[in-house]
Amino acid sequence: MKMDLGKVLENPGLIAIGFVWISVHALLLILVAKIIKAPYFFLAVGSQANVGGAASAPVVAAEFHPSLTSVGVLLAVLGYVVGTAGALLCAYLMEVASSL
Repeated sequence: MKMDLGKVLENPGLIAIGFVWISVHALLLILVAKIIKAPYFFLAVGSQANVGGAASAPVVAAEFHPSLTSVGVLLAVLGYVVGTAGALLCAYLMEVASSL
């Protein structure tokens, strides 16, 4: 790949968008966890499943208790399913927005 990561610094708006994206992610997780009174386990593993995927969610789940590793895998797979559907929706919305 012939990409230059230094180019990201030429457009600091990209970094700002990243901070906004992660802030929305954290706020939604905390808000939903408070509403449904979920334990911190689901908050931590759900976040890692959405951000890190199936490679790291079971590791975070195992830190709470080794028997919860399978729950981490299931949350990661669910994160993949929801993420794929969300990405498709975003792609369609961007297509519509670009044609306006």
